Amino acid sequence: MPEDISAFLQYLAGERRLSAHTVNNYRRDLEQLNDFCRQQELNGWQQIKTSHLRQFIALLHRQGLSGRTIQRMLSAVRSFYRFLICEGLVENNPAQAVQAPKAEKRLPSTLDVDQMNALLERTQADTFVACRDRAIMELFYSSGLRLAELAALNIRDIDFGDYLVYVTGKGNKSRVCPVGSQAIKALQNWLEKRDQTGFFDQPALFITQQGRRLGVRSIQKRLSFWGKKQGISDHVHPHRLRHAFASHMLEASGDLRAVQELLGHADIATTQIYTHVDFQHLAKVYDAAHPRAKKRSDS
Repeated sequence: MPEDISAFLQYLAGERRLSAHTVNNYRRDLEQLNDFCRQQELNGWQQIKTSHLRQFIALLHRQGLSGRTIQRMLSAVRSFYRFLICEGLVENNPAQAVQAPKAEKRLPSTLDVDQMNALLERTQADTFVACRDRAIMELFYSSGLRLAELAALNIRDIDFGDYLVYVTGKGNKSRVCPVGSQAIKALQNWLEKRDQTGFFDQPALFITQQGRRLGVRSIQKRLSFWGKKQGISDHVHPHRLRHAFASHMLEASGDLRAVQELLGHADIATTQIYTHVDFQHLAKVYDAAHPRAKKRSDS
């Protein structure tokens, strides 16, 4: 049974070209299922029935796993069984009829427009590190990039003439995102500062003072540093800037489909969570615009 898991993981990495992080998530989920099977004395994937998987899900729920985590694990099991069917190792998918507990809806933690402006404008780009960090934050907020997407950027991925960035996202999918004028200006300032170091052979857009590509962990630390320095109470991290981009774009435009494309979401349901971010604002718009929603001033 572990050999089948290994073959599936190789398929995910080699043929579907999923990221190492995603493949590791699949590995952990399927190893937990394999442990459960050993405890139940199930010696082959074909022996597992829907009732066994319901027991497995109930066990995870009793252990305190969230509905979201259990949904992810169940999705991994379904994908694994589709692979086993294609390989002729089983005849049906017992996970198809199993329902996971409903996941609680978590609203993204975001920053309002004033907080974003303060974070960006108070970051004085006067040193190598500060200039680089300002460009990173401007680009996150300008284009809504994921952390891994931004860290992987090379200089050639920025089109300064047309104000675009060419991104490779989840599942190795490519997309093109617009870049705002303030972000372009910050990037140009950064490249001027970077050129003074003489690291002309390094293709990475963002580098350390030693000329190496700046890693994701370092980017997280730098954003946290600036958030604390600017006195922002909640932790500032890359995904909060992506959330800010999405919620501010949606609030101003109301175009959910466009925001989905900009974020690189495969499913619009993922983007829909941002419709809940600023309900107060939406309520004000409704009260002001709907002919039968206006509140009467007299009793």
